[in-house]
Amino acid sequence: MDIWSVIILSVVEGLTEFLPISSTGHLMVTAKILNLPSSDFLSSFNIFIQLGAILAVGVLYFNKIIKNLNLVPKVGVAFVPTAIIGFFLYPLIKNFLLESLTVVAISLFIGGVILIIFEKWYQKRGLVNMAEAELDKISYKQAFLIGLAQTLAVIPGTSRSGATILGGLALGLSRATIVEFSFLLALPTMAAASGYDLLKSGVSFSEANILWLGLGFVLSFVFSIISVRWLVRFIKQHNFIWFGWYRIALALVIFSFLI
Repeated sequence: MDIWSVIILSVVEGLTEFLPISSTGHLMVTAKILNLPSSDFLSSFNIFIQLGAILAVGVLYFNKIIKNLNLVPKVGVAFVPTAIIGFFLYPLIKNFLLESLTVVAISLFIGGVILIIFEKWYQKRGLVNMAEAELDKISYKQAFLIGLAQTLAVIPGTSRSGATILGGLALGLSRATIVEFSFLLALPTMAAASGYDLLKSGVSFSEANILWLGLGFVLSFVFSIISVRWLVRFIKQHNFIWFGWYRIALALVIFSFLI
């Protein structure tokens, strides 16, 4: 890896991690475009820079978490299903799913179609104007069901945020509420996934590798803050249909590479 590869991958991670378009899928596609061969360090790098995205959410939502400590156990309840699924399916996820662009393309396409159809249904039923639940009013049952939806994100290309957002909308939560809960749920989910994978990989890093990891961490942190703030503003006036079309377009581009 060179410095430009580090910068590009880190920026892609920061901008896509919290959008419903699959950061993992984007990283896999970006690595392919950059002609980066699969390696233990590349895998560990892609995992490590997620920690920058985690820190971004921690910084942005620190005050809200402190003022609403009742959110902590609810986020914990939502995290449990993914923790169980991720632990038992780790070999399958690591050795097959994360190596397949075909899986990414199919997941992006199906997820995009579902996102568009669901948003149309959401608007048709008049749910846009329903009473909005505040973030701290989410029940333990709703939290658990959102966590179940998040388990779908073990499939690359599905998108962790996309799965949780659809789960929350299906429960009648407002877009703003589920987006913010998705941010908070990312904290334990991504921290556990990153920590477990780095522990399992047991990769030793050279001084140059450590420099790349540090740069990637900082860039991911900065661009994650930009992305989170933008998404919070965006969903106040827009829906997720554009993300659905973007997913479909990206899936078709990937399919064209694979043919």
